[in-house]
Amino acid sequence: MTRRQTLEALSGMLLAMFTAFLSSTIVANALPTIVVTLHGTQHQYTWVVTATLLASTATTPIWGKFADLFDKKLLVQLSITIFTVGSVLAGFAQSMETLIVWRTLQGLGLGGLQALIVIVMAAIISPRERGRYTGLIATVMSVAPVAGPLLGGVIVDAPGLGWRWCFWVGVPLAVIALVVLQRTLKLPVIKRQVSIDYLGAALIAGGVSDLLIWITLAGSDFAWDSPTSFLLAGLGIALLAAALVVEAKAKEPIIPLRLFRDRTTTLATIGSIAVGVAMFGGAVFLGQYFQIARGYSPTVSGLLTLPMIVGSTLSSTLSGILITRFGRWKRYIVGGGVLTLVGFGLLATIDHTTDMVLLGAYLFLLGSGMGMTMQNLVLAVQNSVAARDLGAASSTVSFFRSLGGTAGVSVLGAVLANHVTALIAQRLPAGSGSAGLGDLADLPPAIATIVRESYGDATALIFLVSAGLALVSLIAILAIREVPLRTETGIERERAEAAAEAARTAAQQATHQTPAARSASPEPGSS
Repeated sequence: MTRRQTLEALSGMLLAMFTAFLSSTIVANALPTIVVTLHGTQHQYTWVVTATLLASTATTPIWGKFADLFDKKLLVQLSITIFTVGSVLAGFAQSMETLIVWRTLQGLGLGGLQALIVIVMAAIISPRERGRYTGLIATVMSVAPVAGPLLGGVIVDAPGLGWRWCFWVGVPLAVIALVVLQRTLKLPVIKRQVSIDYLGAALIAGGVSDLLIWITLAGSDFAWDSPTSFLLAGLGIALLAAALVVEAKAKEPIIPLRLFRDRTTTLATIGSIAVGVAMFGGAVFLGQYFQIARGYSPTVSGLLTLPMIVGSTLSSTLSGILITRFGRWKRYIVGGGVLTLVGFGLLATIDHTTDMVLLGAYLFLLGSGMGMTMQNLVLAVQNSVAARDLGAASSTVSFFRSLGGTAGVSVLGAVLANHVTALIAQRLPAGSGSAGLGDLADLPPAIATIVRESYGDATALIFLVSAGLALVSLIAILAIREVPLRTETGIERERAEAAAEAARTAAQQATHQTPAARSASPEPGSS
């Protein structure tokens, strides 16, 4: 494919990714209105977000393995269709229960898009050339999550629209993405013997979903040391243990365990888990800090994260260009790991009075580190594994990053809640009782100020924990060996591997020809 053809094909995929990410976050500012309209509860409020996250995380490795077995273009179109159908049905929901069901369907499509876009890029672009395109992906991944809440607030407040359009607004974009993909993405199908590990897929999805539900609900719906908590944790561990046994024996495992014999894949996975916990867990609480501790509106809070987005976009674009030009990648991942660690370390010093310009500089450093790390870790893995495992390897790294992020939100949230409670108890006047976030609107101004300041001061602890996890990620990155970037696309490598495998099979058949067959063959020169 020429550069123009590549950009045309990427335009459809990136439009689909932008639509999916936008639709996933657009409900953030609309949720209070939705819950009131559909007469929902706080528990259901949480599940409108959690359902999509669970479904996308649990199915990411399954989509990745399917990409190694089936037509990648068809899978991308299928994931867009699933997400679009889920969006349309969510807009027509008449109850919180049905809304949660359709949000789960959206998550199934989102999991496919998250995995497949990167896999298709590996198929049509060589690792050496891919750097010049990573900036486009980083821009989509950075802009869409911020634009979503802002657009959602506008739609809810706009006369004649309302919250249902938060789900419908992305449908035309998804349809355009399907048309563009059909016209521009030309992928040959490499025929392989298909043997789908259905049992392994079910065990992985069930085990991951169970553990994510446990981590999400523990500490709020039930205590961490309650029988329910032990039951969910035990069930999740048992399902994943069974998945390991099944995957070890399966002909085409969903997550091939042989991938972890590769040093780069193992270390990149460890680094991705730490990055996911730090990135998702730390970033989620920025909005809470801006709104509660500093008193900004949801819209302004979104705009205040722009330094992080700008840093991520610039660093990923620049590092990608330099990687393509010089063919060296480790120095940029290490630099990204260092910047991420420094960014979180500086954010660990903030309180409710921190200068906003200074805070913006900290966020820019953090975003720059994230931009140089996330996509390039996937690039390192794709460069080291066999072409037949590109889909499974790429989605495995993305899967563990999302898993770490989901767990990080819950665990860091528990840490923040405990620290806030302790600070409020220390600062409240004796005999004034207790106070918390749920009572903020009804508290006397002096007590409300104490609560807000406590949230602002406690947030630093979240970033300190994130800095510790970023250090783990940096150590893993430093241990990765740099391998020269390949100049063949995934399709070219897969064809070469298929030809080599066919040659080996033919040679083995010739070597193991039976004695009877050899004796039946005429000797040279015989008549």
